Amino acid sequence: MNNIAVYCGSNYGQIPDYFRAARELGALIARRASRLVYGGGRIGLMGAVADAVLANGGAAVGVIPTFLIEKEVAHRGLTELIETPDMPTRKSKMIELADAFVALSGGIGTFEELFEVLSLAQLRQHRKPVGLVNTAGFYDPLLTLLERAAEQGFMPQANLGLLCVADTPAALLGQMAAWQPQAAQNVQKWIEPDWLAHEMPSENPAAGAAQP
Repeated sequence: MNNIAVYCGSNYGQIPDYFRAARELGALIARRASRLVYGGGRIGLMGAVADAVLANGGAAVGVIPTFLIEKEVAHRGLTELIETPDMPTRKSKMIELADAFVALSGGIGTFEELFEVLSLAQLRQHRKPVGLVNTAGFYDPLLTLLERAAEQGFMPQANLGLLCVADTPAALLGQMAAWQPQAAQNVQKWIEPDWLAHEMPSENPAAGAAQP
């Protein structure tokens, strides 16, 4: 995990625990001599994690679209700031640069980024660890939703193992360092439930209505 992408909010949240987790994660990334790859902002948890990396002697690379630079939210003190023409290019560049992905607390943008790398992992488009820091139980509803999706047959139970989860950054990074990709042959992505044969119309033309 030489390059760790961090997805997180551009706000701070309602309790200081989120800020503290961002600062802790940044310090840990620097101390393990990894490089931070993130969205390039100076505000909210994004700025907090980048500042902590830099304060501890680490390297921080921001990837930010032009329209956000124009809104003056870019962090100008980074090791490197990469400008992209749009959001999709930004996300692709971050995925390309990263060896691992961590989600801190955040909003829609954070969820989108997390689910994109999870979806790619499910489709075996990358074999990199993905994790989230479940600060103060922030992600409990999301984890319940994922478990529900597996219980209801919308994804294999084994795919729950694609996501590392811990309450603290230190515990999460330890878990991710030990994570191993699933063997593709052991996971069946598409499963037909038993009831389907009774609900689907017959494909035998002889079973249809007589033709004139």
